[in-house]
Amino acid sequence: MAGITDMETANHYLRDVYRPAYNMEFAQPSQEEGSAFVTFLGGHLNDILCEQTERTVGKDNCVRFEGLTLQIPSDRHRCHYVKAKVRVHRYQDGTLAVFHGPRQLASYDAQGAYKAPEIKAVA
Repeated sequence: MAGITDMETANHYLRDVYRPAYNMEFAQPSQEEGSAFVTFLGGHLNDILCEQTERTVGKDNCVRFEGLTLQIPSDRHRCHYVKAKVRVHRYQDGTLAVFHGPRQLASYDAQGAYKAPEIKAVA
């Protein structure tokens, strides 16, 4: 209808004709001044904004994930996690972590190699 035959003309039409007409018809003024955005207080965004996959721990206390074998190290909470349901988190940088409930059991690099936890000095 508008005689558009190429991408440049289509983008020009959207920017200069369609969007202003759409906004004139449907835009509503804000009822209050200021921003509607609030500070996030709910924890670590990296653990929310990542790929999460549920797995069952095998008899060897390992989790299989996309061809990788992720060994869960022993900890003070349980002697093993055999048959336990765990979550594998894959972060944007490719690193991995295994969680049992809210507790992180281990972290790994993108190739599945275990990364020892960082020891933070207390001042």
